[in-house]
Amino acid sequence: MTTTEPKIEKRLMRGNDAVGEAAIRAGCRAYFGYPITPQNELCEYMARNVPRMDRGVFIQSESEIAAINMVLGASVSGARVMTSSSSPGVSLKQEGISFLAAMELPAVIVNVVRGGPGLGNIAPAQSDYFQATRGGGHGDYRTIVLGAASVQELYDLTIEAFDLADEYRTPVLILSDGMLGQMMEPVVFGKEPRKDLPVKDWTLTGCAGRDSRFIRSLLLDVNVEEAHNWKLFRKYHQIERREVRCETYRTEDAKIVVVAYGTSARIARGAVNRAREQGLAVGLIRPITLWPFPKEIIRETAKHTKHFFVFEMSMGQMVEDVRLALNGAAEVHFYGRPGGVIVTPAELLRIVARQYHQIERGAA
Repeated sequence: MTTTEPKIEKRLMRGNDAVGEAAIRAGCRAYFGYPITPQNELCEYMARNVPRMDRGVFIQSESEIAAINMVLGASVSGARVMTSSSSPGVSLKQEGISFLAAMELPAVIVNVVRGGPGLGNIAPAQSDYFQATRGGGHGDYRTIVLGAASVQELYDLTIEAFDLADEYRTPVLILSDGMLGQMMEPVVFGKEPRKDLPVKDWTLTGCAGRDSRFIRSLLLDVNVEEAHNWKLFRKYHQIERREVRCETYRTEDAKIVVVAYGTSARIARGAVNRAREQGLAVGLIRPITLWPFPKEIIRETAKHTKHFFVFEMSMGQMVEDVRLALNGAAEVHFYGRPGGVIVTPAELLRIVARQYHQIERGAA
């Protein structure tokens, strides 16, 4: 008896297109967005493909504010829904994201980050970390934030984002950037399109034959609002316990550990490999969930490594979470390039090696 091996589907794809394909395979049937570079290809992909799906809805909205409110309406009716934008556009969506969090509505929001502040430029950057990981909008809330480092991971994390959003009834943000969104890499489609989407018994779909339901964020009684906040934060604590994702690379014997995410982590991995070739014991920690942040993994690493080197494509934002995680248990060094400047692995190696040799001289 012979068995047929499952056919592996593999395609060369741009990062923005990979997100769109993953969303459709994850069961997304509603997309609302507004054009802005460097995420326009994602909008275009959804415009071509979502209307072909059964009950698929694509709308190019009149603004980013309109798009996020359309997301809210689709989510409250039970649809798997996504929007995307780039830095200034995501800023305009923040009020709507706060409403989604308050009303416990699942949605996926993709930010293909560009240089800033202001309109900035269309080059890749990581300057939206604070906005993403601190909630971004008004009020006490959090969102799950996923930071991809390859086109394959953009695909995989997009599928995961929809599942996490539904499981915890919360918005999930995916941070890409102008480089990841535009680059092309092979993508393996490891999952068949979703057909068994979770049942949502809380949606507003008309109350014929059942009791009325209310989903709202206006809670004028302060005690009711406080109770709702406590409910949300119990959920956030549960997410912190269950959903941390992180990659460690050559950290076991490292004298200095680089901490980087996304595109910066790709560059850092190249620098770590070059450092090892030169006999320098350098490792890498790559947070994949930017919230919840992998603080326990960093603390554990600090038991044998007393120097951490944070590298970001910004003036330094994630570095604050590293310092908070370590709480003085190790020394934190930083190197950042803002405004869309892309550092090469060779350049980063020079900076890390200089710091490494200073540490060795100090130890001597």
